[in-house]
Order: sequence, then structure tokens, then C-alpha cells
Amino acid sequence: MASTPIPLATYSAGHHPSVLRSHAWRTAANSAAYLLPHLRPTMTILDIGCGPATITCDLATHVPSGHVTGIDTTEDIVATARGTASSRAVHNVTFETGDIMALKYADATFDVVHVHQVLQHVSDPVGALREMRRVTKPGGMVAARESDFEAMAWWPDVPGMKAWQQLYMRVARKSGGEPDAGRRVAAWAREAGFAKERVRSSAGTWCYSTEEEVRWWSEMWAERTVKSGFAGAAVEGGFVDEKGLEDVARVWREWGSKEDAWFVMVHGEVICSV
Repeated sequence: MASTPIPLATYSAGHHPSVLRSHAWRTAANSAAYLLPHLRPTMTILDIGCGPATITCDLATHVPSGHVTGIDTTEDIVATARGTASSRAVHNVTFETGDIMALKYADATFDVVHVHQVLQHVSDPVGALREMRRVTKPGGMVAARESDFEAMAWWPDVPGMKAWQQLYMRVARKSGGEPDAGRRVAAWAREAGFAKERVRSSAGTWCYSTEEEVRWWSEMWAERTVKSGFAGAAVEGGFVDEKGLEDVARVWREWGSKEDAWFVMVHGEVICSV
């Protein structure tokens, strides 16, 4: 077992409904496609930071004779995850609270240990990867997918969008995270003890281009900017006042109203062989 846990960074977005809607949109197909070809029916998987468990339950369908354990930091989130599994009649999953820095499992417990957009919120991502490796069986895999905010791209270039991006990154770093985790995750894996030849790197994207996708993405961020934990962190950190946040929300809605609106979020991905 791990020794004294290292605190997580503060999750600046919090768990406002606007944040949870974005988490619930995620699936194994759009957020873990790089991992799916490597799964086998009897595997055991640990999904750290499972959130509402939409990815977790999808992973469970890929290991029908195996089992998936999902963990997150609070009982409220875990309860939501259990509800997702129940509503989808997915039975080979269990959920519990846990800490990525001090996992409660014995060495070499799981075939696959997976995170999605978790290391970017951890103050010691290398230590987290070491702990993930510890509970992975020899011959198993540690899989991580992390976003890279500096690599985001959008069109049209509505004035104020770049300022939002830089604001988000400053708030994330003030909270102890690393918003450009995507470009760093392979290097973190090597620092955690994985040899270069045992780290397979790739990149994946989310792209929002249809009218429905653009409307959902822009409204989610507009609401998230003024109502989620991000708003409090941004104001308390001295980065912006409430009027400035309202201005950012208007920028998001202006971008979302454009006929040619297009947005892409880039992720770095690694599969590390144990």
C-alpha cells in the first residue's frame, strides 16, 4: 500500500450541474478509443475518477466476463455512478470512494488501471502514475488520457476567447493542476518508472462542429464560467471580477452563435505496459 497520501490539487471546476453534464457526455468511444482494442473479455479494470460512470459502464461492456471498479473522491459522486450503472443494467461494476495517491488495493490487483482527465488535476501526477502502476498486474496496462488547453483551437476567432483560455489555465495552475497535461503525460510516465519502449503515446480529440454540438458546448462553458467552482476560484484568486466572468460567458455565447463555429480539444494519451 502507498504511504502518506499527497493532497490532490483543488478541482477548480467543482461539481456544478454544468460540469457534470460535460462529464456525463463522455463515453468510451469518444474518450477511451485508444484503449478499447487492448481490452479482453476477462480483464479487471480500475477506473480512477469515474465521475458519473458513463465511461466506466462502457468499459464494463468490453469486459463482460471481467469486472470494473470505479472510484471517485466523494460519496455523492459514487452514488451518481451507481445510479448510472443501475439505469443501464450494467452488473459487472462496483463503485467506492478512493484516493489516487493512496489506493486501497494490494499490489498487482488489476489488469488495467485507467484515468481520464484526472492527472491534470493532481498536484503530483508522477506519484499518481507510480501508484497506478503499483496496483497493476505484471503484463497489465496503465492508461491515461489528459487534455491540453494550450493546444485547443477554434473558429471564428471571436475576441475574448483567447482571454478565456488563458484565464482558465491561470486558475487551474493556481489550484495546483496542470492544464497542459496532454503534452506532458508520456514524460510523466517515464519519470514514474516506465521505460520509453513500454510507453505507447497517441493523441485524440473532441471536435464540436454541428449546430447541436456547438450550442451544447458553448452553453455549457457559458454556464460553467459563472456558476461552477471555477467562478469562485477565479474571483478569489484575483484573476477576474464577477463582471469579467459575465463578459466571458457572453463571449462563449457569441462564439456559439456563429454559423461556422468549430472547436477542437486535443488530448495526449498513453498506454504503459507493466
